[in-house]
Order: sequence, then C-alpha cells, then structure tokens
Amino acid sequence: MPPLRALTRALVLAVALGSAASAHTSAQAAPRPLPTRFQADIDKFLRADSASPPPSGGIEFVGSSIIRLWSTLGEQMAPLPAYNRGFGGSQTHDVLYYMDRIVLPYRPRFVVYYCGSNDVSAGETAEAIVGRVQQFHQRLQRELPDTRMFFVSVLHAPEKRTKWAVVDSVNAQMRRYAASATHIEYIDINPPLLDARGNVRGALYLPDSLHYVPGAYALFTDVIKPVLMRAWSAR
Repeated sequence: MPPLRALTRALVLAVALGSAASAHTSAQAAPRPLPTRFQADIDKFLRADSASPPPSGGIEFVGSSIIRLWSTLGEQMAPLPAYNRGFGGSQTHDVLYYMDRIVLPYRPRFVVYYCGSNDVSAGETAEAIVGRVQQFHQRLQRELPDTRMFFVSVLHAPEKRTKWAVVDSVNAQMRRYAASATHIEYIDINPPLLDARGNVRGALYLPDSLHYVPGAYALFTDVIKPVLMRAWSAR
C-alpha cells in the first residue's frame, strides 16, 4: 500500500476511535434526570408546612415508602418530637436531591434515614448506594454540623431475596462507616423480623412481600426509639 494511502487510513481510524471514546465518556458523565415524579409529594409537604410547620430542632424521619407508610410514627415515637418526611418509591439520589427542600430548612436535631431498598431493586451496586448515603451525611454535617444522623439498615424483604447479598453489603459498609465517622449511628432493624431459625417472618409482610403490616412498625419502634431516647437525653 502506498505510504500516503496508509497514512490517510490511519488518520481516519484515529478520528473515528477518538469520536467513539468521546461519545462513551459523555454518556458516562451524563447527569441523572431530575426526580420530578416526586414533585407532587414534595409540594404536599411544603403546603402542609406552611399551615403547620414541624418543630425546628426535632427528629426527622426521611426516606422511602417504609418511612412514608409509618402512619403512627408520631404517636409511637412520643414524647420525642418526631415527624415523617418519607416519599414512596424514592431512591438515595432522590433523597439527596430533595434534602434542600425537606431536610435542611427544618434544621432537625436528628435525621433518621431509611433508603436504599429501591436502589437495590433497580440494580444499583452496594458501592453506589453507600456512596450516596455518605454524600447525604457529609452534606448534612457541612450545613448542619450539630445534627446527628441515624442510618436504619436496609431490610431483608422477601421480595428482594435474590439481592440480599447487595443488601448485606450496603449494611456492612454503612455499619463500618458509622463506626468511624462523626455524628452518625447505625441501627439494625432486621433481627426482630426473623424467627428463631433466622427465617423471615412472613406474617409481618403485606402480600407484595415488600411492605409491612402495622405490627411490624411496633417492632421497628422497639429497636429505634430506645436509641433515639438515649441520644436525645444526652444531646
């Protein structure tokens, strides 16, 4: 092949490879779409707050449907000043995105965080999930340095049985992170949902094998409330 033709073909190939690499990099760097499907939930919180705002310096429970469906949270956590800001279907990036609107303005003394379960269902890796939870905590510390976060373990719901390894990895990583970071504590709520043989107690679940009957929230209260009471008394 004449040298000029060989040089031309090499240049064309280099340009093509460079364009493909650039496109791949752009695709990887593309920002996640804004979670606008939750805007109605957020607006509902804000309308309610305009009429009756939650207590400044209170205890905010935030996260996905496990929190949203905890309809008796205020009563079960009393006399602690707890309030609910869960929105169903949310993932860790949604809670991170909306913390400017439904977390930081309230200046809560404590934030009880349950999220990550929907990330697992969506096929996210444990590392990605943990990374966003840590971003939430680190931002909380920058903006509200006196606020303490409590990470509630991702649950072993039967619906996620094939992905329990990811659930376990998230929980293990967050337990280690909480042991070394400041103003964060890990709370494991999986044990009371198991029977004496270590099997999931199916009677605690709704037919979807994902969400919980009211009695399960009494078990959550038995684990979470003493931790919060101790921390609240020591604040």
